[in-house]
Formats: sequence, C-alpha cells, structure tokens
Amino acid sequence: MIDILKWGESYFKTKGFENPKKEIEWFLCDLLKYKRIDLYVNFEDPIPPTQLDQLKGWIKRRCNREPIQYITGSTEFYGLKLNVTPHVLIPRPETERLVDVALHCIGNYQAPKILEVGAGSGCIPIAIASEKPKAKILSLDVSKDALTLSRQNAKFNNITNIDFVEMDFLFDIPKGQFDLLISNPPYIPKNEIENLMPEIKRHEPRIALTDNADGMTFYKRFADVVKSLVKNSGWIVLEIGLGDHPNKVFTLFKESGFNQLEIIQDFNSDERVLKIQI
Repeated sequence: MIDILKWGESYFKTKGFENPKKEIEWFLCDLLKYKRIDLYVNFEDPIPPTQLDQLKGWIKRRCNREPIQYITGSTEFYGLKLNVTPHVLIPRPETERLVDVALHCIGNYQAPKILEVGAGSGCIPIAIASEKPKAKILSLDVSKDALTLSRQNAKFNNITNIDFVEMDFLFDIPKGQFDLLISNPPYIPKNEIENLMPEIKRHEPRIALTDNADGMTFYKRFADVVKSLVKNSGWIVLEIGLGDHPNKVFTLFKESGFNQLEIIQDFNSDERVLKIQI
C-alpha cells in the first residue's frame, strides 16, 4: 500500500492538485474503511485487485475535478457521516460554525422549535438534532431529490425529530412560530459563479449556490417575513458570504428594523455567520 500512497501523491501533484498527499489518503481511507493513521500502520498490506480497480476509477474522476465527496458518496459533518450526491451542496467546515452559533443561542431551551430553510443533505438540522434530541425541527427545501437524501441521512444517523417538507420559501412560508430560524441559503451572486473553483462551478448544484441575482434574494425574504415566523426574543442564524456580502446583509437587516445583530467569524477568521435576536 505504501507504493500506492507514493504513486498517488506523485500523480496528483503532476495534475496540479494543491494537496496531492491528502487526495490519495482520503481515497484510500474511504476505500479501506481506515483512519489516516491506519494507512501508515498497515503500510505493507496489499490492496485487493477489485478495490484497486475502484481506486483507479475514482482517481480518473477526480482528475476531472469532480469533488471527492461525490466520488466516494459521503462526507463528515459535525462528527456525523452523511451521504452526498450531486443533487446537494457538499457540507463545508465553515457551516459547522453556523451550527455552533445556533446551539449556543438555544442552549437553555429544553425543546426548541426550529425552522431550517434549505435542507440540502440535511447536515444542519441533523447536526442540531443530534445535540438537541428534544427539539422539534422543520426543514424545508424546494428540491425533491435533496429531501429524499436528507431523509435518508436522518434515518442513517437515527434522527427522528426532523420533519422534511417540500416548500419554496420565496413564495410560501410554514405555519406556526419558532424559537430559531437557521439557513445557509444560496448567496453567491450570479456574476461570480464563473470565478469559482472547477469543483464547485462544474459539479455542485447551481440552485444551492446562487439565487441567479445579487446573492441577496433570500436575505430580503427573511427580513420581510421572519417576524411572523420567529417568536419574540427568538433567534435568526444565517450563513453569509465573503467580500462585501456580510456588510450588505447586515445593512439590510439593520435598515429593516432589526437592532440586535452580530456578525461572527468562522475558524478561518472570515465573517460567515449573522446572528440576530428578535
């Protein structure tokens, strides 16, 4: 196996990958169901021919800049294993910060009612539900394929307190009031899509990346309707983009009459979460 590790690192390097060693390690760990250290503890172990063929197929797809998570079919988010397909956005580490902030907001709630907009893979509500098993969570998405996957991921992680519902939030809103509204909406402006990494612009679903406008559509909708959805003293926790996007979103809510606002940095010191108390 050590020969495969060395060859893979060298091959990915010649193909211009930024971290070639990580690429081959990720594939081998998934293929062999190993932790990274196991690769080096068991470095003399041979790889069976069938798995070697599978690995070659994976590497070929990766060289077309298909994301690793779509190739292996899974990823990890908030310590949970989730299946992913090209129908949903790949969960990002920075979105774990969104979950952290939300859990802090509802820390004293025993059985909070939570609304999540944009289920995707289900990563956000599943992560919250795993920490708050008495929470009642409603998760919305416009995509049937995304909802099918998010339900499968909830079942895989033994989560039973999420109701996944098909709804276009831009044109409809659910009944009831909630203690928390959380969302990682499509926020990349349409004119910036072509500047993204090929892994993103070629393979991830456009509907989850951009609003096909200025990246502000969902935030305007939240500002318009959230006071009818979130209880007094409740919370809104939203992921926001890079560049001038945080300031635009902050200003939008400030001008819409929201006064208790805070922008929170992720672990890369980027401003990525807007927290609002009603």
